[in-house]
Amino acid sequence: MSTVTATQELEGRGRLRDRLGDRLLYLLTFLASLAAVGLIVLIAWEIVRSAHLALSKFGVSFLWGTTWDVNKATFGAAPALYGTAVTCTIAMIIAAPLGIAIALFLSELAPQGVRVIVGSLVETLAAVPSVVLGLWGILVLGPLVADHGVHWMDRWLGFIPFFNAATGENGASSLFVAGLILAIMVVPIVASICRELFLSVPPELEEAALALGATRWEMVRGVILSSSKPGIAAALILGLGRALGEAIAVAQVIGAGYFIHWSLFGVGDTLASRIVSQYQGATTNLQVASLFYLAAILLVIGLVTNLIAQVIVRRFHVQGAR
Repeated sequence: MSTVTATQELEGRGRLRDRLGDRLLYLLTFLASLAAVGLIVLIAWEIVRSAHLALSKFGVSFLWGTTWDVNKATFGAAPALYGTAVTCTIAMIIAAPLGIAIALFLSELAPQGVRVIVGSLVETLAAVPSVVLGLWGILVLGPLVADHGVHWMDRWLGFIPFFNAATGENGASSLFVAGLILAIMVVPIVASICRELFLSVPPELEEAALALGATRWEMVRGVILSSSKPGIAAALILGLGRALGEAIAVAQVIGAGYFIHWSLFGVGDTLASRIVSQYQGATTNLQVASLFYLAAILLVIGLVTNLIAQVIVRRFHVQGAR
């Protein structure tokens, strides 16, 4: 009887510890989630509070205002919105196919030794500080575009307004160079995530497709890319978020021209680069509030982008379940 009683007591204590452990795990994870939500709310509240003066003065018209004049106390976000849209579009047009191609090469085609070397180099590229990439853009990429890229694209693609170099535009500091720098930052993110996605596809599915007579491209298109669509969409959205928020490198190479023009070889500005270049030297409360207004716009764009990514992923999951 004593042995049975002792065993029951041990089992009871074990269950009590398990229950306490479950409660503690739930409490810790709940507090961590609550802290993350609270942090986002506090950041949003502080940005909106600091932008209140500009919000009350300019209202929604701030979004399409094209002037940034401290002396006249007139500020608008349209050129920064335009620069952000153009540079991010350039970055994603270049980085999306390049990152997916790198991921496919590393996961499906490259020999084992090459996979290790190239994969490590790609991940190392993601660790390069943005200020270093900005300096490289000033010293190497900008002059390269000015000496070779502008003349070639103006000659062969000049009938398209985006590639028509106006007088005085050499492209060394421009929207185009800023887009290239952002593409370099986005490529390792897309490549690394997509490589892990492609490696997670069951080998049996790939071998079955090849056994049924599919070519390697048909197998990649029908099995690997098809089954990885939600992850690829999420990787591209994550890369876009990286491009939207980059400030230092873009400010170094974009030229800080606050106006809207068709040519990609002219100077410009983005939401993030305008904030980082103007905040320390801001002289009036309205200018500071306008910079926080830009930050609020950038925050909203980031939140909307994440929501769109979640909708896309869920849509693919629903389609896959059918």
